Formats: sequence, structure tokens, C-alpha cells
Amino acid sequence: MTATTKPEVPAREGGHLALRRLVAVDAASFAAKHWGNELLLSPAAQLPQGFDDLFSSAAVDELVSRRGLRTPFLRVARQGSTLPDRAFARGGGIGAGVADQVSDDALLGLFAEGGTLVLQGLHRTWAPVLDFSQQLAAELGHPTQANAYVTPPENTGFSDHYDVHDVFVLQVEGEKRWRVRRPVHPVPLRNQPWTEFRSAVEEAAGAEPLLEITLRPGDCLYLPRGYVHSATALGGVSIHLTIGVHPWTRHRLAEELARIAVQRAGDDPQLRTALSLGVAVGDPSSYDGDVERARAALHRALDELDPQDLTAAMSAASRDAQRAAPVGPLAQRDAAERVTADDSLVLRGHLQAVVERHEGYAVVSSRAGRLRLEDDETEATERFLAEGAASAAELGTGLARRLLLAGLAVLA
Repeated sequence: MTATTKPEVPAREGGHLALRRLVAVDAASFAAKHWGNELLLSPAAQLPQGFDDLFSSAAVDELVSRRGLRTPFLRVARQGSTLPDRAFARGGGIGAGVADQVSDDALLGLFAEGGTLVLQGLHRTWAPVLDFSQQLAAELGHPTQANAYVTPPENTGFSDHYDVHDVFVLQVEGEKRWRVRRPVHPVPLRNQPWTEFRSAVEEAAGAEPLLEITLRPGDCLYLPRGYVHSATALGGVSIHLTIGVHPWTRHRLAEELARIAVQRAGDDPQLRTALSLGVAVGDPSSYDGDVERARAALHRALDELDPQDLTAAMSAASRDAQRAAPVGPLAQRDAAERVTADDSLVLRGHLQAVVERHEGYAVVSSRAGRLRLEDDETEATERFLAEGAASAAELGTGLARRLLLAGLAVLA
């Protein structure tokens, strides 16, 4: 199988437009000095604009009172711990057969008593945050998520902890005092949460902070994963967005290499041979050279591994880690029904579309799914993916209609 990929990085070509809003240094300096390594405070005065176009207190009220949010799209934290869902989730009432919708009445009481509202997954539920987080992910090359933290005056949502992903903290409204300390476990993996190092985190929390700063509206703080931190709202309600960046790591590359190598090593008959009859698997001495043979087979498989196989595996993981730009099913079907040769199509955003050429056929694989191409459609589709736009006349109205219905294209 061979594959051709559209170099889908219009954001990078456009100059890191989303990243520019978050950091007061150029992208090259951020990459060289700060990315995954060193925190960065960017005051509002050094950034191009604030963040009230992305989120606000009005957005909080709309989400929790009118959007029918369900857990786990919302959590509530108080005195450093998370409350159980039953404290703020109720049934949806007649005609809504769900038992875990967020209750605005319950939230009113909990917030008045000092509870912090945590709106999770805003990259799926609030359009401005969705668009911005997708743009940022395209620029960074790493998946993103977005949460909002709404903290009453003089309250701390969570006690000192660290995150297993990098975060950009965007102060939207109010003021919040942050205390940041150096990592007790540098660059933690996703399976190495702070609770595994609780005593070290608690000890670090008693030490002098590396940084103690008040974030005000429009300020942004970048924290690489592992930095210990806590934050307290000051005189009024504080709202901040946290955009989490889940970095692809060398450890993830090693995981994929090992998985592929184990799979390939299965082609070796010596490795498929049974262990001796009566083997005591709890006694290493009974393996009689089996470990050495297995290790040698893995080494051979790793040495012979084609980097293209790793690329394909990581590309698939990347496609699974995010979603494509939103598309309206009803409008899309209508567009497909009425498309004519005079129409122009553009590639749907954030697709990560790849044309895979197999023996005798080709498939488009993307975040929208898989579309098998007819023999006479492959070259036109590859040009469309590479250029990002085409007229229906160039594609042929039949292919244009198929691309629209498959969610790969939208009308210009």
C-alpha cells in the first residue's frame, strides 16, 4: 500500500495565528525555549487581543441552563476535591430520558457555597472554543482539549497538583492568584498522574513558589506538563480557559515500534514454537534459552521495521485523537443534492485526509471515515486534497457529490 497525504497545515503557513494569541514571543522562540520545558507568562499588554470572544460568564450561564449538558461535560470541585455527579445532576424531565443532565438550580446553590464549576470538553460544546482549539492543534501538531474553570471569590478549586499534559491558561474574567512550583516528576506520561507522587507534590506545595502571579483578563500562562500548581480566585468571580495540549512523545513512538515489532516477529516460526512440555513459567531457569530467542526475534523485527509503517500508525492515531471541523448533515445533504458544474468545493477543515493506494483500488482515509474511490476518481481526488479546492466541473459532479456526502468537502 502507498499513501499520499495532503500537507494540511494552512495554519502554519498562515504564521501560527492561534499561537500568536497565547504567547508573547515568536513561534520559533517558543519552540526552542519553552515548548515542553519552561513556563511562559504572557501579559495581556503583549498579546494581540483578549479572550472574551472565546468565552464569557454569559457563555457559562447558557451552557449550564439552556444546553442540556450532561456529565461528564461538567464537574464541581470544592475544598480541593471533586463532588459526586449526584450533587448537581438530575433527570431531564418529561420527554428527556436521561438521568444525568446538569441542574442549574443545584449549581446555583453549590456555586454560592464556594464550588468551582469545571466545564469540560468545551472543544466539543462551545463553537468559538472548538474553532480555536482545532486551529491551535493544527499549528502545534499535537491534540488539544479545552476546559473552563469558574471559581467564586476567594476560593481555590483544586489543591496543588500537576497535569500530564501541557496547558495554556487563558484568563477570561476576574483575577486569579497562581502559585507554580517546579516538577517533582519531570515530563510525566499520561499514566503517571500526580496522585502517584502525592507525598512529593505535598512537600513541594510547602516550598517557595517558582512563580506567584495574579492573572488578569487577557493574560496567558503556559505550563509544561509536570509543573505543580494551584490557583485562588481573588475579589470577584474568576473564569479561565485551560487549553490542554496532549503531546506526542518518544515514548509513544516506542510503544508503536514495539507493537509493530511484536506483530512482525510473529512471522518467525521459531518464535511461534511452544515452550517445553511441563515448563514452569514462574521459574526463569526453565525457559532454556527461550528468552534469548524471543529477544533476538524482536531485535530483528525492530531492525527490519520500515519507518513508513510507523508513520502510518502515528497518522492513524492522530486522526483518532481529534475530530474534523463541524459539518451540518442537513445542509451537507442539500448541497450534495443541488451541486452543479458551476459550484466550487473546498476541503473540510482538519480532516487529515490520506489517499491509500491498494492493489486495484484506492481509499480516502480521514477523520470523516473511509471512502473507496472509483478507478477514474483517484487522480482528481488527490489533486483536490493537495490543493484544498476545486470546481465541481474539474472533479465531475458525480465525484463532487460523493465528496460532499462523505464529509470530505463543503461548498465554497
